[in-house]
Amino acid sequence: MVELTLVIRVVIAMLLGCVLGWQRQQRGKWAGLRTYALVSGGSALFTVISLTAFGGDPARIASNIVTGIGFLGAGTILHKQDRVEGLTTAAGLWMVAAVGMTVALELYILAATVSLLSLLIFSINGRKIGLKMNDGKSEDD
Repeated sequence: MVELTLVIRVVIAMLLGCVLGWQRQQRGKWAGLRTYALVSGGSALFTVISLTAFGGDPARIASNIVTGIGFLGAGTILHKQDRVEGLTTAAGLWMVAAVGMTVALELYILAATVSLLSLLIFSINGRKIGLKMNDGKSEDD
């Protein structure tokens, strides 16, 4: 029965990742539904494993998840001529990993709230509302 509750945590994390990934996929971004679901679910799984199998020290695993996602996010950032693309995708992957860890720690309201706020932020089109960087480029990737 305990194992079933752990599975449910990972599934909830993956579902929240799916929601965020679906939005990114609809915007034509490289990292979409599958990537976001896997990052969120993987983060939840590593956190659950840490809590149950390795003496309950989630801080050690959490710090390594953040580092690993940093490398994954860095791979999504591209420099093209005079602009940089992929920053929002990298930040989104970092955020969805945090959502996965939050679900694994059974902080469901926090995870849902952060997911909704992230979805709202993803939905803002910087070009339409006039968000510009110093060089006149939009911050949206």
